Amino acid sequence: MPLVERTIEPKHLCRGALPDGVTNELECVTNSTLAAIIKQLGGLSRHAEDIFGELFNEANIFYMRMNRLQERVDLLAVKVTQLDSTVEEVSLQDINMRKAFKSSTIQDQQVVSRNSIPNPVMEMYQRCDKPPPLNILTPYRSVHASATTFTKTNLTCLSPQEQKHTEDPTREVKKVRKARNRRQEWNMMAYDKEFRPDTRLTPSPYHGMSSEGSLSPDR
Repeated sequence: MPLVERTIEPKHLCRGALPDGVTNELECVTNSTLAAIIKQLGGLSRHAEDIFGELFNEANIFYMRMNRLQERVDLLAVKVTQLDSTVEEVSLQDINMRKAFKSSTIQDQQVVSRNSIPNPVMEMYQRCDKPPPLNILTPYRSVHASATTFTKTNLTCLSPQEQKHTEDPTREVKKVRKARNRRQEWNMMAYDKEFRPDTRLTPSPYHGMSSEGSLSPDR
């Protein structure tokens, strides 16, 4: 479910109940609307400052990466200008014997972590209700596992055998053999070869039934 990252409040400026004992209702509504507008502008400026701060950090990271790339390009340009094809002869065998170039790319680590959470999402997380203190029930459990697993998985409600089957996805599933109708097979074998129906088609169970309950060839 997507989360609303930034919410500007109050949403409704003029909506609200008037307090008791107000002599001038129009003046009261005007003052409350003006106060709501000021509060809304304050929330908007706070979110704008946060957005521009994130953009500044991203631009700073991009600038540092571009500087490192420019340094590598300048170093490569110096090496290229120092080469002279008339003095140094490089054979095809020497080129094949050289070790291939391998770049050393540094992978970004912990991209999704607590430090990378945006400030509005962190404020929303801090306003949420805390999880119930289920850890105090751990000493009373018969299974040696933390009671906080109730909020993480539903395997604690299963029996040990059911948990084993659920946790082992590589277990082999036995194939159930299809039930065979011996009487129908024997009656089919009683046909001559040219009168046997096509097994690729699905015949009706009442097709060709005689009064004795067995299949008889169509004449």
